[in-house]
Amino acid sequence: MDLIIIGLLGGLITGISPCILPVLPVIFLTGGTPSGGGDGGDVLPARRSRPFLVIAGLVLSFSLVTLLGSLLLGLLRLPQDVIRWAGIVVLVVLGIGLVVPRIEQLLEKPFQWLPRRNVENRGSGFGVGLALGAVFVPCAGPVLAAIIVAGATGRIGLDTVVLTVSFAVGVAVPLLAFALAGRSVVQRIRAFRNRERGLRITAGVAMIALAIGLVFNVPQALQRLLPDYTAGVQQDLVDSPQGGSLGLGGLVTDENRDLERCTNNATQLQNCGTAPKIRGIQQWLNTPGGQPVELGSLHGKVVLIDFWAYSCINCQRSIPHVVAWDKAYSAAGLQVIGVHSPEYAFEKDPANVQAGARDFGIEYPVALDNSLATWTAYRNRYWPAHYLIDSDGVVRHISFGEGDYATTERLIRELLKDADPGVDLPKPTEVADRTPKLGSTTQETFLGATKAENFGGAAPYRAGIRSYSLPLSQPEDSFALAGSWNVQTQYATPGDAPAQVRLRYHASQVRMVLGGAGTVTVRDGTGATKTIEVGGAPRSYALRTGSSAHRGSITVTVPVGVEAYSFTFG
Repeated sequence: MDLIIIGLLGGLITGISPCILPVLPVIFLTGGTPSGGGDGGDVLPARRSRPFLVIAGLVLSFSLVTLLGSLLLGLLRLPQDVIRWAGIVVLVVLGIGLVVPRIEQLLEKPFQWLPRRNVENRGSGFGVGLALGAVFVPCAGPVLAAIIVAGATGRIGLDTVVLTVSFAVGVAVPLLAFALAGRSVVQRIRAFRNRERGLRITAGVAMIALAIGLVFNVPQALQRLLPDYTAGVQQDLVDSPQGGSLGLGGLVTDENRDLERCTNNATQLQNCGTAPKIRGIQQWLNTPGGQPVELGSLHGKVVLIDFWAYSCINCQRSIPHVVAWDKAYSAAGLQVIGVHSPEYAFEKDPANVQAGARDFGIEYPVALDNSLATWTAYRNRYWPAHYLIDSDGVVRHISFGEGDYATTERLIRELLKDADPGVDLPKPTEVADRTPKLGSTTQETFLGATKAENFGGAAPYRAGIRSYSLPLSQPEDSFALAGSWNVQTQYATPGDAPAQVRLRYHASQVRMVLGGAGTVTVRDGTGATKTIEVGGAPRSYALRTGSSAHRGSITVTVPVGVEAYSFTFG
């Protein structure tokens, strides 16, 4: 019932938010555009079911695209934008059909075998809804995050379906009101009824205009210009019942509901319920014969689950602490389990993860959570994340992000003493905490199209091949490109010749996640240059090392064949 309420309320709020403004003209016109022949006052309005068919198509399309789209695209390794572009194409085709009757006849020809009784309106209201549902998916807001994550794990259960359908129905209610309003206008205003052909053309032009606007991201620009009066409500709706003080993600189940009892980085042990099972693991590393580790078999041991990814700079600073705890306390009853949850596609390769684990000196078991099944079961949202479990299998402490290692180690020692009062513990480990102070460095900077938030160039930054040029004035903490670049979902790579990326940063250390093979040249603000040989598994390469933070710039020349994923800072 909680999921139904959350979905319905989230959908209702989204349905009256500024996000719907770009599709509102299409909803209004397709819900009420008349059809038929002649120019006289006896022209009949669209059939009564038309607005309902439009919204039914939207609900069906939205639900199927959300539940199955990310799952299918993940299996085919296609970018998520495929869904969006398919919806745009359908909108264009339907819009042209409304403007050009001959095109509409061709579109309807494959369906002429269907019974024609009471089907007076032309323009495929249900088809319009299907197209709008596909392009409407990105508008869904925070509630949709849980649905998409569940789809990405390859495990779509009843909870996910309930939340998705509830959200779609919630969105449909206000949109149906707008569609029925359009029908009411057509029925009551004689001028509209006398201009049936003009209205159909207007509806078609509105669809085509929406498609063009989507191509150039006009809806996002419109939303940035208008105050989103529902954003706070949407976030509160998701954060309050779902996340508690931890800001947990994922879907709430009976297995993980009690995790909300924990508070992030608490100084004392807490009771956060029985630990969820480790599930959906593709492969285990560092276990005899690659056998899985079951939490149920670890009764009597204290368990530390570390969610990490080998190219994550935050994890790279955290792992030395985890490795030290494993070496210091494994003999005293501590079992560390690393759950490797990939952020990039290349982090799903077992050989890459194995090489990363070897470089970090990880000898404890590592579970390859490539489908994010365990990540979702623990409602995790962060790299790194530490879940400390006592000898009875109860989660007693959760820590998100870097830092506060002394507290975590103190609680590990406390649980080991509780499990075996006579245990002889070694001295606490002494690994330096290198967590940067909040705001002391440039934030992690992604070059993929889906996460590029601090692009400092003049031209729009979006997926595809295009030429860029460096701006005369570039903002602090931003990157800009020069030359021909092919921007993909997760990375950018030069087109047909070496290209440059200029970074303005504030940090003591600058690293860059690179894949492929080739020689990268790095030039700093003083003109000094260095070369980096990129090869093997994609990983993080040091561009600058230092002991004190300062502001500066780096220009990186990337050859064809090298993929640039992100900049990270320390």
